[in-house]
Amino acid sequence: MTAAAESGAVTVRPMVEQDLDEPEHFMGDADLIRTRWRANPAAAVVAEADGRIVGSNFAANWGSVGFFGPLTVEPAVWDRAIGRRLLDATMELFAGWGTAHVGLFTFAQSAKHVGLYQRYGFWPRYLTGIFTAPATPAEPDGAIHLSELSPADRVTAVKAAEALADAIHPGLDVTLDIEAVDRQRLGDTVVLHDASGVCGLAICHVGAGTEAGGGNCYIKFGGVRPGPDAERDFRRLVRACHALAAERGATVLVAGMNAGRDRAWRVLEDMGFRRDMQGVTMHRPNEPGYSTSDAFIIDDWR
Repeated sequence: MTAAAESGAVTVRPMVEQDLDEPEHFMGDADLIRTRWRANPAAAVVAEADGRIVGSNFAANWGSVGFFGPLTVEPAVWDRAIGRRLLDATMELFAGWGTAHVGLFTFAQSAKHVGLYQRYGFWPRYLTGIFTAPATPAEPDGAIHLSELSPADRVTAVKAAEALADAIHPGLDVTLDIEAVDRQRLGDTVVLHDASGVCGLAICHVGAGTEAGGGNCYIKFGGVRPGPDAERDFRRLVRACHALAAERGATVLVAGMNAGRDRAWRVLEDMGFRRDMQGVTMHRPNEPGYSTSDAFIIDDWR
């Protein structure tokens, strides 16, 4: 993306540190603004009009997969096509990264939102539920926390997690989020082992000032190695996240689940999770990506 793309009186440019207090906060004591900018400053854009910020958007680079949001625009300027200008700049980011599969989470009931994103080639697919369960102490059962490892062992664990993500979906890479959680002390990454090595991982935000919010442990991404043991390992991974949440004083465990992953959805319900809200994920191209029946993955692209 160029340093600034202008249209009329509106300028779209990369977000800088001085902008962090400007975008509207709409999730209580959860913080999606500073945490995401610090994770990847090159992946955030803002719109300026008359010398002030009137909109922003954040992109996530997960290797072959990417998503964006929250996209926010001040209500007073909704009639100035600022959302489209932010989207234009965001699509340039994905093009530059070579992202093969791009998605977003939006309001399923909003024809306006769905219609806007369809203009950019996105197609609505399955519902995505935001599930919660009371955090319950549990045995970690073969899981370790990245923060517990020595620096050298952390490097080894992150490399193993990178290989696991690629096995879950070709080219998938959540390293930026693992490193952001570790560097910003937002929570921890659960690494699950079996006799063959690393078989699961879960990147968790915990508490106020993170994407979780006070009292919550939010699984931003979780997944296990595909294969005949995937459901068993997925249950182990969820229990390990319960253990982390309880250990860190969280009372609620939060997990997003796409309905295309119907087997994993049913496991969450069987383990006592209940849907608090839901939206729809939209995909470009119109393909399921990793949201298939044999995928045991947690995320929600918010």
